[in-house]
This record gives sequence, structure tokens and C-alpha cells, in this order.
Amino acid sequence: MRLGIMVEGQEDVTWERWFRVVDLAEALGFDSIWRSDHLSSVVGASERASLALWPSLTAVALRTKRIRFGQLVSPVTFRHPVELAQNAVALDHLSGGRYVLGVGAGWYEREHRAFGFRLPEVAERLERLEEALKVVRLLWSGERVSFQGKHFQLEDAVLRPRPLNPEGVPLMIGGGGERKTLRLVAEHASEWNPGFTDPDGFRRKDERLRAYCAAIGRDPGSIRRTLMAGYVIGESEAELRRRAARLQDYLTGEQPLYFTRRLEPEEFLAELRRRWWFVGRPDEIVEQLRRWESLGVDLVMMQTLDLDDTQQIELLAEKVMPRVARGSSGTSA
Repeated sequence: MRLGIMVEGQEDVTWERWFRVVDLAEALGFDSIWRSDHLSSVVGASERASLALWPSLTAVALRTKRIRFGQLVSPVTFRHPVELAQNAVALDHLSGGRYVLGVGAGWYEREHRAFGFRLPEVAERLERLEEALKVVRLLWSGERVSFQGKHFQLEDAVLRPRPLNPEGVPLMIGGGGERKTLRLVAEHASEWNPGFTDPDGFRRKDERLRAYCAAIGRDPGSIRRTLMAGYVIGESEAELRRRAARLQDYLTGEQPLYFTRRLEPEEFLAELRRRWWFVGRPDEIVEQLRRWESLGVDLVMMQTLDLDDTQQIELLAEKVMPRVARGSSGTSA
């Protein structure tokens, strides 16, 4: 299993904090670094800064030599597929093939309303995602292409340069919808992230994904299974409580997506465990990670909110990662 670091770019991530965590991920041996693609705080903390997507990923390409990186994930409701395709190729070339384009159908209604984007019903969002994936892959061919879809159109369009790999930039699809999204994963993705789920849900979705792969003759092992989840790590109960208290500052806001009121540390940690966060001392987190590995998860993105607490990242690298690591960082499977 590989470990990456996941950053919520809209929750007061400054350039200083971004560079700090990027440098740590590279130096400490993490497989990859990921960031969300939102325009403002998803807990309703409107005073928080949001770091722009494309400049932040460009900085990773230029600042690092080893780690993979990408977004988890860009919604096609406000990221046009031409924008995604062109930026992906630029980052692919700039990084020597270490960039992964993450896309999804979109979900955060308040964000769309605030910035003037329409958030369609789920069925239309999935139509847009399917068309966007086709447009991106057509443009990556480097040939003159046309496409007449319901939501996106191309007419004699040529986008160059091509990706470094003739098969295109690695694509990650985020989402776990069993009727449509997983079919798109089977058809287009090199990596899959199911979103928030529990082990039983993941197992069921993975079986469904395998069925879609079988239907089109694709090896399901060619798709990397990933998971993103938060964590609270500490070498003592006092350290866990201290980190829990700081974490609540990030997760408590106006939106019910996380927490709308503060809890006592024990209650808060119990609730995070119920939501399948990684919580506990290093030995406990190793065991929790191994459970997901037994289900076929190859990469876990550890959602890191408190970017000023670098000791938690160092603790993961020193006392967790060596015990779960296998293989080495590289291009997508």
C-alpha cells in the first residue's frame, strides 16, 4: 500500500502552507500529494482563503522531482473539458509524467450558486461527465477532432502537444455511483476514488466495477483503487486529544457536511471513527490501513487539514508508512 497526502485547498491554504506540505511529502517518501478543487470553504467558513488550482499544481510540478500529484477532483460543472485537457497536458510535460487528472460530476450546491454556476440534477451531471471524458480523450489525440454532444461540442479542434504517454495523461475518476460512474471508471480511468464510503460499501462498489470491466474485456487490475480519508494520529491519549481539539477548528462551520457544533474530544474522536477516519496511535492506524489494503486499496490519501502541525505528517512517515509500504512511487498502474 502507498500513502499520499491530501489537502483541502479551500480551507485557508496559503502558499506558505502549501509549499510546506509539498516539500514534506517529497522529502519524507510519500507516494503523492493531492488537493481538492473548490472555490471556497465547504464548511461555510467564508473568511478562509482558497488557493487557486492550476498555479498550485504548477508549483508542485516545478518544486518536486519524484512524487505524483493531482486534484481530487475537478467538477465538470465548472471546469470545462477543454480547460482540463490543456492544463493536464501542460502539467504532464512539466512534471515528466507525474501528474494525474482527477475529474468528477460535481456536488456542492452552495458553491455553484455562489459563483453563478448551474448544478444540474444528478442524471445530467453524469451525462456531462461522460461527454467531458470523451472530449478530453479526443483532444489528447493531437488530431483534428469534432464532437457533437448534448453539453459539449468540438469542431475541427486540434490541441497540441500530445501527452507524453500515447495513451494519455493518467485519469482518476472520483465517485461511487454504481449504475453510471463505475461504468465510466471501467471505460476511461486508470485510477478510481470512491469518495466517502465504508468497507462494505467499497467491497460492493469494487465488485460492480469488476463486472463493468468484464463486460468490456478490461483487466480490472489495470485500475488503481484509492481511498481518501481524514486522520488523527498521536503517540499518547493527550496528543490525540490535542489534535482533535485543533481539528475541530477546521471542521466546525455553518454547513452540516462536517460539524455545526463543537463536541468533547472523546465524543469527537468516536464520531470520526464512526465515519471511518483513521484514528489512534501509529499501531492502530497501521491495522486500520491494512483492513483497506485487504479490500484491494492500493493508495490512501491521508486528508491533512492542520498544515501547521507538521509533526503529524512526520509521524505518519516514520511510524506508519514503513509498515504498510510496498512497491515504489511511479506512474499509474
